[in-house]
Amino acid sequence: MSSKRKVCVLGSTGTIGTYTLELIRAFPEQFEAVSLAAGKNLTKLQEQIRLFKPQVVSVQDEAAAHFLRQEFPKLQVGSGIEGIKKCIEASEVDVVIVGIVGFAGLEPTLHAIQHGKLIGLANKESLVTAGSLFNEAVRKSSAKIVPVDSEHNALYQLLNGVEISEVQTVVLTASGGPFLKQPDLDLKSVTPEMAISHPNWKMGPKISVDSASLMNKGLELIEAHFLFGFPENQIEVWVHPQSIVHGAIWLKDNTNLAQLSLPDMKSAIGYALSYPGRLLQPIKKLTLDQMSRLEFFEPDLHRFPCLGLARKALRAGQSHIVALNAANEIAVEAFLNRRIGFTQIPEMIDATLQEFPGMPIHQLSEVFEADRVGRQVAKTAINRI
Repeated sequence: MSSKRKVCVLGSTGTIGTYTLELIRAFPEQFEAVSLAAGKNLTKLQEQIRLFKPQVVSVQDEAAAHFLRQEFPKLQVGSGIEGIKKCIEASEVDVVIVGIVGFAGLEPTLHAIQHGKLIGLANKESLVTAGSLFNEAVRKSSAKIVPVDSEHNALYQLLNGVEISEVQTVVLTASGGPFLKQPDLDLKSVTPEMAISHPNWKMGPKISVDSASLMNKGLELIEAHFLFGFPENQIEVWVHPQSIVHGAIWLKDNTNLAQLSLPDMKSAIGYALSYPGRLLQPIKKLTLDQMSRLEFFEPDLHRFPCLGLARKALRAGQSHIVALNAANEIAVEAFLNRRIGFTQIPEMIDATLQEFPGMPIHQLSEVFEADRVGRQVAKTAINRI
């Protein structure tokens, strides 16, 4: 690149945001962090402000924003969704990395699309809950979406230059989570501490629980459908404990192409930051020894039914997908707060999908309404439990 790319990091104190800033620090001649949006972790955000000297920052609530204005009087500080929008609109932002977790990432992502940014998308819920509206917004703008989930990033690279008509199926890989090789473990006894202890990836608590339940792969399956246009029956899932093969495609002549790299989020984030170029060795190279013991399994849908529930919701339509996501967010929060058990997460989601009335979705307000109704149904299911 001839000049520095100016980067907006949404969710700067989270896992994706932290990795992004590590890359910006490692490649100072290529990138500059001009705006940061965070939630409630003020201590970490203050450290980032001192280190990266952004022009604009945003935090979740106005009280925290007021504190930061006093601490950094020359800094432009906002709060809430309007503050996030100011971060996206900050002077000459080229790349927006969306690391905000959950449904809260939808509106900021759509705002970045409307402003025609190169978007490194780590917020799968934006596509999951509003896939068709999302794609329509992209078509109407000059925005470019590069997925930051390692699996979708792999497919993005593999499908580049390949005729879609040549592709039989695409493959998402799943680590299987922390309980894959514990077939005798009673999943009813799983604690939040056990569920968030991921064997390969360092992630936040919500996504770690999703990985343990296989719901993360279910959401990624839906995301792949909207990102790449493949129907549900053309998207395979392989359980691959080593997390070295991140994605694959089967071509119509039964040739398989796969993308391999170490399980390090800096690979996908670096690709998004530098697209269409590549960074020089942002992660270590795989060794032959690391590639010599790769395993693959069919997902166990009996022990981990969330993946099947995601397929069911995708077949049912957009509003059921919104309800699936809403119910999962409610269920995971309840599990992390020890209100329900691990095996009750899919039970609650299934109950929500069965009771959810379904509704047409043609505009963003209807997505928010489906989300509201889905959460209401999910909370009622939790209270019954």
